[in-house]
Amino acid sequence: MEFLLLVCVFGLAVAAPADGPNAAYDTIVIGMGSAGTTAATELAQSGRKVLALEAQDRIGGRVHTLPFGDGLVELGAEWIHGNVSSRTYALATKHNIDTKLQPLMLDPYRSDGTKPDVAMVRELVDLDFTEEQPNPPEAVGTFVTKKFMEYITKNKPDLLKDQDFITEFLEFSNLLTNNLESSNDWNDVITGGSYEHLGGPQAISWHRHGYKAFFDIMLNKYNNGPGLPNLDIKLNTEVTRVVTPQHPNETVTVECKDGSSYTAKHAIVTVSLGVLKAKHTTLFSLPLPLEKQTAIEKVSMGVVGKVILSFEKAWWPKDVTLFAFIWKGDDKKNVPAEDYWTTRILGAHPPMGSSNTLTLWTSGEVAKQVEKLPEEIVKSKCVALLQRFMGDALKITVPVPTGFLRSTWYLNPYTRGSYSYDNLEAPRYPLARKWLSYPLLDSAGEPRVLFAGEATNERHFSTVHGASETGRREAERLLLMIRGDGNFNVKDFKL
Repeated sequence: MEFLLLVCVFGLAVAAPADGPNAAYDTIVIGMGSAGTTAATELAQSGRKVLALEAQDRIGGRVHTLPFGDGLVELGAEWIHGNVSSRTYALATKHNIDTKLQPLMLDPYRSDGTKPDVAMVRELVDLDFTEEQPNPPEAVGTFVTKKFMEYITKNKPDLLKDQDFITEFLEFSNLLTNNLESSNDWNDVITGGSYEHLGGPQAISWHRHGYKAFFDIMLNKYNNGPGLPNLDIKLNTEVTRVVTPQHPNETVTVECKDGSSYTAKHAIVTVSLGVLKAKHTTLFSLPLPLEKQTAIEKVSMGVVGKVILSFEKAWWPKDVTLFAFIWKGDDKKNVPAEDYWTTRILGAHPPMGSSNTLTLWTSGEVAKQVEKLPEEIVKSKCVALLQRFMGDALKITVPVPTGFLRSTWYLNPYTRGSYSYDNLEAPRYPLARKWLSYPLLDSAGEPRVLFAGEATNERHFSTVHGASETGRREAERLLLMIRGDGNFNVKDFKL
């Protein structure tokens, strides 16, 4: 659950331009998000000549740090999730970056401008039913609702008199789940999924350094580093076709939208699952193996959306992680149909990289809708939402924003979503993420086109560290093969 245009934001972290279409490369890496940047830099640091092709005009993929307000904000991935065995956290620590923990401090508001019982809401939000996972697995919403009702019946029977609060609190819990999973509804998510948390705090912020620092470190550009001489990076270079060789003596050919093409012994494809869903039938010269096609179809790619507003100065209470919006049923009924999306905004979050900004979070189909609406409508409706829930309760008038940003991860043709999650079909396809990771082999059984990205991580999908792990995984597979290490076995890759 670990959600990122200016090249200058990345400290000019672009290596010298490629030598041209006929340049000799050992490996071509397609996509420079967390997985691609990890793979490219690991190989380059090991002495391999690497060409990285990135369709966008920046490095980072679904990490996108931007200057905004009086500091930096993240349009995509926001936090490091865990500090135990975390590549992202380890690199930050190694370079003396003082990351900051953002502990959960929830401040709830109702849609009529009142405050609910804060302690009670915090207690209910903190309930964790994961130790009682059902067997067989079932939809998260169904399971949590059942366990929640059992809990309040036993521990808070008086609350049963307020059915409106129960209904709307469960809807808030639905939105909270969706913003963690990138799902549209918590009944689309399966209990007992394969995701595993890293140990330690789950919300560690890069704050004023920005998540961009992770990429600067990998590219050896942090603190004005010299970069990596073995790595050439071409931005604004969309790959349209990957020609997989069949004969061992043939090279991989990568064709680009601008008419250029490049060849190498191997290629690592790190495009998002959303892009694979949209383009896999045309992106590769040969149809992908049936199992890989099945995985692309069956694994879900979700959307988390952000609307970020800056103000002249902060007007909200300090030391809060999330201002939670819990509707009243009658208020929700009076919302016009065209404004339904405003009822599906989880709340407002003050990011740690800027002191005068608020991020409003949404997800699923509503996040897609918010990407398409006119900017002025989104801005005005979000201000009205802040006024309704917070301004009235705090007895202030929410000021006019000084700036506006929003994410467009679904409309972006190079991402087509935020990250993957385990849907209700996941138990039927337990090997789907492994299938996504399998490379394409030549006639001699050698991997020639390899795959990385968060969706190919069986345990740490949906996170920056999980994506980075897969980039390292594929780089190490190639290096093992090149070195002739006895632990390398091509049979591991056969479908």
